[in-house]
Amino acid sequence: MTELLCHDLTRAILGASMTVLNTLKPGLDEKIYERSLVIELLELGHKVNQQQAFPVTYKNQNVGVLVPDLIVDDQVIVDLKVVTEWNDQHIAQMLGYLAISGLSLGLLINFHDPTLKWKRVVR
Repeated sequence: MTELLCHDLTRAILGASMTVLNTLKPGLDEKIYERSLVIELLELGHKVNQQQAFPVTYKNQNVGVLVPDLIVDDQVIVDLKVVTEWNDQHIAQMLGYLAISGLSLGLLINFHDPTLKWKRVVR
């Protein structure tokens, strides 16, 4: 069996996310969870880039920017949601973040329900 990419880091991110959800409870605005998760991760000693913009180019021309919610320890993109269920657009968006950033692992984290839901997305 192969080891999961960034296993220890994803465990820390998910543990911090569970702490946030258990404290704040489900169904609030995504930005509330985002800011709270940043606090938790910083307290755990992680480096967190919030709303880091990545330029998108097409045929050597700037066509816009992609802005993922969080990048933790320059290794994992974290995109927070408050949705009833995942859809293909969520995964496609994360794949776009990964392609543009050059990173290999993303976590989609859903704060909609009392039990934290997440998806690993690997490029």
